[in-house]
Amino acid sequence: MTENDLPATGLGRRSLLGAALGVGALALASCTTEPQLPVASSSGPAPGPSASSTPQPLGRQAAIDRFASRPAGDFGLEVTGVQLGLPDGARGAALTFDACGGGKGNGYDGELLDTLRRHRAPATLFLNQRWARANPTLVTELAADPLFEIANHGSTHQPLASRGQSAYGIPGTGSIAEAYDEVMENQRYLAGEFGIQARFFRCGTAHMDELCAQLTRALGLVPMNFTVNLDAGATFPAGTVATQVRSMGAGDVGIGHFNQPDGHTGEGMAAGLPRLLESLQEQELALLRLSDVRKA
Repeated sequence: MTENDLPATGLGRRSLLGAALGVGALALASCTTEPQLPVASSSGPAPGPSASSTPQPLGRQAAIDRFASRPAGDFGLEVTGVQLGLPDGARGAALTFDACGGGKGNGYDGELLDTLRRHRAPATLFLNQRWARANPTLVTELAADPLFEIANHGSTHQPLASRGQSAYGIPGTGSIAEAYDEVMENQRYLAGEFGIQARFFRCGTAHMDELCAQLTRALGLVPMNFTVNLDAGATFPAGTVATQVRSMGAGDVGIGHFNQPDGHTGEGMAAGLPRLLESLQEQELALLRLSDVRKA
């Protein structure tokens, strides 16, 4: 059974999330075909043109010294330290979309981006370094658009693990040093090349252990996952995407992908987004970028 075999109806959004992420095939990892490389973020000008100017609260050796000997804790999607939804009291919901990069993951869903812009629907875009390197002009365009904010989706799209734990058959980072590099190499790249200072991080496959969640926070980033799975790695049919989008409510963070133009995420968003916006307006809520509601 693969994600494409999942029924489009008859499952609640949380059940659907669990079913999609529990099957043996890659779900959130479907953006990559290279395992050996294997619920916001804001963009803004860095203090200077070089990656070295990116604020770095904790150096690599200091991170190793602080965290390497500590227990890993639980590993998964919803471990302690990972934020799933918006902070309590947030007056809205948030859309987030990943761009994972890799052999089959370097495209972009123009229909999805056009839909967001047409409806003036803000979103947080999580960029993997591989995708950013393949699409520098588009990254510059997206970073300049106030509708969007840019977040860190890692350097090689691995699960963030301190002991090499795997998700969907993809080995995670094998140590604190490797986890540090997975976060910070892309953080520095986005700052140095595009002037983006990401505030939120989502790792490849969205799986990390508790220790890596602590590490991520020590690096000044919020480890961010989601409450509603919009497209299961861009494998859901359009009708299921639309249903998932319409299910979102106050405090929810939805995850989708905008690097798979052959998927149905754009079509499903076009069908489901107007109803979501109408529903939120009826409740005097709004769509928000993640950093719009960030709390210390």
